[in-house]
Amino acid sequence: MSALSAYPITRKWPALHPDRIQLYSLPTPNGVKVSILLEETGLPYEAHKVDFASNDQLSPEFLSLNPNNKIPAILDPQGPGGRPLALFESGAILLYLADKAGTFLPADPAGRYEAIQWLMFQMGGVGPMFGQLGFFHKFAGKDYEDKRPRDRYVAESQRLLAVLERQLDGRDWLLGKDYSIADIATFPWVRNLIGFYGAGELVRIQNYPNVLRVLDAFLARPAVQRGLSIPG
Repeated sequence: MSALSAYPITRKWPALHPDRIQLYSLPTPNGVKVSILLEETGLPYEAHKVDFASNDQLSPEFLSLNPNNKIPAILDPQGPGGRPLALFESGAILLYLADKAGTFLPADPAGRYEAIQWLMFQMGGVGPMFGQLGFFHKFAGKDYEDKRPRDRYVAESQRLLAVLERQLDGRDWLLGKDYSIADIATFPWVRNLIGFYGAGELVRIQNYPNVLRVLDAFLARPAVQRGLSIPG
């Protein structure tokens, strides 16, 4: 019997490789944060698609792992102390996997907390604001005659982009020369804003050349290219 058999989620998504990290996700900005980091680190994992069209995220099996019914979530059969560990929330998962692999997170305490602060910046600002702008620009929000909600998120997204622009001035990545989980968390959302959401012109993305420069460098990484389509 595998270490994961006690978890109900494995009944809906059986593990073909129960010795590997189990990833339950979709290729959304939050989802690909984890698949990209897994590809970057080389940690062995198995990906399972949580199909929103079928309301998989509301199934009892998925809710047993993540009561917040959001992707991504993971099960690591070899967690701390050799015991299985279940985790949800992409930021927490990134921290855990970076610690497990011993990379993409500075070892010194000051650098570690600098990375965490930019991770929190993405979690609390970039993701929610870009997502709301996407709703009002691409999805149902475009039917609202009152454009004040959309314009509020445009203005806040521009403010956040300006913060990133200043931070990246003269730097290769958010922390400087070293690529980290802060970049892995942030740039899928920038990509989505100007790609999937089609809001580049709306936020005047050309006003943020450092952001575009680092986005291009991010997207050129082979592990990023693989991770962006996982799970397929």
